[in-house]
Amino acid sequence: HLMAVLGIHNANIAMPTGSRAKEDAIALAREIARHKLAVHPNCAARTTISDVQAIVDVSQAAGIPVEASTFIGSSTIRKFAEGWDLDIMLRHTEQAVTFAVQHNLPVMFVTEDTTRAHPAVLKRLYRTAIECGAYRITLADTVGHSTPHGVHQLVRFIRNDVLQGYQNIKIDWHGHNDRGLAVSNSLAALEAGADCIQGSILGIGERVGNAALDQILVNLKLLGWIENDLSRLPEYCQLVTQ
Repeated sequence: HLMAVLGIHNANIAMPTGSRAKEDAIALAREIARHKLAVHPNCAARTTISDVQAIVDVSQAAGIPVEASTFIGSSTIRKFAEGWDLDIMLRHTEQAVTFAVQHNLPVMFVTEDTTRAHPAVLKRLYRTAIECGAYRITLADTVGHSTPHGVHQLVRFIRNDVLQGYQNIKIDWHGHNDRGLAVSNSLAALEAGADCIQGSILGIGERVGNAALDQILVNLKLLGWIENDLSRLPEYCQLVTQ
């Protein structure tokens, strides 16, 4: 409810691969539907049919669209750790995105560790996902590797090269704070042409945390980039703290 008041447009409500997570996701999606909140729910999923099926179940139980945020590792070290080659990654991408679209789920395709991936790999993965029906993509700085200059370079490459010839594909930026640059990188992503910034209140997240959404909102307000009423932001932060 506070997200809706503050003008946060999207909410990741679970990775519903376990029974408890699925129950939580259904409860949250139903709350959004019941009160007609202006918040679009999404759930994370690996690029597997079983993970996407769990989101189909959540969407059907709640009676509203739930975006499938399908993700796959894209950097060389992730490929090595998983024992994948590019053909396997493309096949997983095609199968998962196609399955989601066939079940009427909006799809956001996420490449994990984007900022350390080879440009040619990113181009193949993103274009495969888009051609299978993904309407938005996420660039993920999974280990907080990037700098603001790097963010500019990456977003412009995606916008001008990877998405050339495709219409109305949205770009999300997902940052982590390992180098203390998550908020700066998020602002740089918007400057470079990203459509949406992801984060978490107080930066709570794995390792040293995600981009701090509270700080991002305040900076966007000070820059005049948003007109949201942030008077209840302290209440939101306190609730998360508790």
